[in-house]
Amino acid sequence: MSDQKTTQAYQLAREMYAAVGVDTEAAIARMAEIEISIHCWQGDDVTGFESAGPLTGGIMATGNYPGKARTPDELRADFEKAYALIPGTHRFNLHAMYLESGGKKVDRDEVRPEHFQRWIDWAKGLGIGLDFNPTFFSHPKSDDGFTLSHRDPKIRAFWVEHGKRCREIAAAMGRALGSPCMNNFWIPDGAKDHPADRLVHRELLIESLDKTFAEKLDEKETVDVVESKLFGIGSETYVVGSHEFYLAYALSRGVTLCMDAGHYHPTESIAEKVSALLPFLPRLLLHVSRPIRWDSDHVVLFDDETRAIMREITRANAWDRVDVALDFFDASINRIEAWVIGTRAALKSALFALLEPTARLIDAETSGRLGDRLALIEEAKTLPFGAVWDEHCRRSDVPVGVAWIDEANEYERTVLRSRA
Repeated sequence: MSDQKTTQAYQLAREMYAAVGVDTEAAIARMAEIEISIHCWQGDDVTGFESAGPLTGGIMATGNYPGKARTPDELRADFEKAYALIPGTHRFNLHAMYLESGGKKVDRDEVRPEHFQRWIDWAKGLGIGLDFNPTFFSHPKSDDGFTLSHRDPKIRAFWVEHGKRCREIAAAMGRALGSPCMNNFWIPDGAKDHPADRLVHRELLIESLDKTFAEKLDEKETVDVVESKLFGIGSETYVVGSHEFYLAYALSRGVTLCMDAGHYHPTESIAEKVSALLPFLPRLLLHVSRPIRWDSDHVVLFDDETRAIMREITRANAWDRVDVALDFFDASINRIEAWVIGTRAALKSALFALLEPTARLIDAETSGRLGDRLALIEEAKTLPFGAVWDEHCRRSDVPVGVAWIDEANEYERTVLRSRA
């Protein structure tokens, strides 16, 4: 669609939204301030750059589509291509296994900021922030399913040291880039079948986490986050770091809680949990994914659940307190397209929420006109949201509509296919 037609369609949409009390200009301006943390592991199927070992810890990337990134430079180039097709300014989310050690063997308890200096320099050049994650899976010392909650004190000490080093790395990233680095701790610890003693591992995990977080770091540089899970492959009956465990830990220790859309029961939504927790926690991190039957990390879509998550943040006026990151990895399709589809879908959902006639909904609710409230919710669904989204893309100087697909396909033809 031409710029002229995009603008014309937007002007009509703007009038229609104004009729229900929605300022589309304010919504587009707010979108420019929303940062999504885009995950590195979509680009290489969670392989990382420290070894050629198998992917373990209940994580599985299915498919073998040609062209995955094999080096840090390829991963950076692929992300830059995807990023050029996404409106707004966003962040890049790294795992510790994506270190660059110059070919030297560096174990997890030896990682240092210098192993991520090229990532920092690259992010600075793009003008984006970085987020981070310690890597507690795909390592010989995690093979039996336990890390920070292991019965062996030597194993626990190894992983505590890894966590401390990752906090140091995250702080260096935030300091260098002038933007706090969210440092998210997820561990795969759990059991395939019913353990005889569930409590012991949780007590050990508390001890390990307390040691890891003992040194107070500047929250202007890094923010400590803990992420829960219900079950995983190989931990079907017991996960040490359950939702209840990490909620209690976050509340009692003053760290940030992360909720992943795929880490709960299949019919359980994290959207409603946002307003339930905001009165008690100053900040939340959400991992937006798309589970299908289990925590399968499908590419995010502009679907009911994603819209519900963004709507809950918006209605609570909590975009300054809730950080949104993506977490999916699909190896069965073009990985650039997966990045773009998922990120644009999350952003579409955020804009859709910002365009809701919230003031009128609240007025109807407080006045007891619940029929009006329901009618407004339904009518808002068919307002010309797409025209506002296209205008947001146009102003962000990224392709409007389906035009980005041709660019992704050309990159696959000229770059990705040559890696096969």
